[in-house]
Formats: sequence, structure tokens, C-alpha cells
Amino acid sequence: VAAATQSLDTDDAADILQDLPESRADEVLRSMDEQNRIRIASILSYSEDTAGGLMNVDMVTVRADVEAEVVLRYLRLVGPIPDKTDSLMVVDRENCYLGVLALATLVTASPQSYVADLMTIDTQGILATTDATRVALVFEQRDLLSAAVVDVDGTLLGRITVDDVIDVIREQSEHSFMSAAGLDEE
Repeated sequence: VAAATQSLDTDDAADILQDLPESRADEVLRSMDEQNRIRIASILSYSEDTAGGLMNVDMVTVRADVEAEVVLRYLRLVGPIPDKTDSLMVVDRENCYLGVLALATLVTASPQSYVADLMTIDTQGILATTDATRVALVFEQRDLLSAAVVDVDGTLLGRITVDDVIDVIREQSEHSFMSAAGLDEE
């Protein structure tokens, strides 16, 4: 199981571990390298039906006080960015979430433009304890592809992507369909 989860996104690996008996999940976590263990454990610390349980900790963060040219050089240096990345998360020195920088904006901006001038600050983060149903509603209302997940202090914890929200919607519709037929998960 540990070998199989190595090639998965951290949120997908966490989903698998949540379905295992606790002793097996602990065994798999212990067999992982420290970095992956810490990343997956941060997701597992939240209930799977919350924003924290849906989040993925794989993301790219930048600060508002750097130029677009520096961000582009940084992206080239770190190599492949996480799948389904439509924007970069903008944080301060204490990792507090400030807003997002859309990749489309970044690549078309003047290289001397500062992130602070290019970023969108009205995109609020979603609290890690927010119910998954509410997360799906927020994605629908704001027409989001991804969203930041934050704690009560505004510290950036991860991001949720639309594919995770689609899974929530699918599970809810299956439950509603089965309920209408007088069935349950059993």
C-alpha cells in the first residue's frame, strides 16, 4: 500500500489510508519517508468530510513583494507544478494566506510587475473545518477551479481542487438516489 500511494497526490493517498483499519494506516504511514508522512498526516488530522480532509498540501506559494520575473524563474527552477494548478497561493512571511495569483495573469504580466499588483485578494480561503457540502456550494457559487484552505488564524494549510469537489457532489447524489429508492449504503 505504501508503494502504491507514493505515486498518488497526497489527498488521494490520504483517502486510501482513511479507508484502512487504523493499525494498517499507521503501519503504512510509518513506512513512508518523513516528508510524505507529515504531509499526509496533516490531511488525516481532519475529518474526511471537511475542507481539511479534502485538501491537498501540494501547492506553490509566493510572496506579494516579489516581481513576476522572479516568480517565473522560481517556477522553472522547481520544475513541474502540481496537477490542476490554475493559480499560485500568495502568502506573507508567516505563511498567512493573502490571495491568489492566476497563472494566466502571471505569464502575460510585465516581468517587472509585483505579485501584489497582480494578485486577487477577494478570493477568501476556506476554513479547514468547513463541511464538505458547504465547500461544494462555495465552489459552485464562486465558480472556482481551486481554493485555499486555511486555519482560524488565516495560515495556509493546503488547497482544494475541483476534482475533489466533484467527488463530494457525486457521493451526495448517489446517497440521495439510494435514499429515494429506500436503500442505504449497506
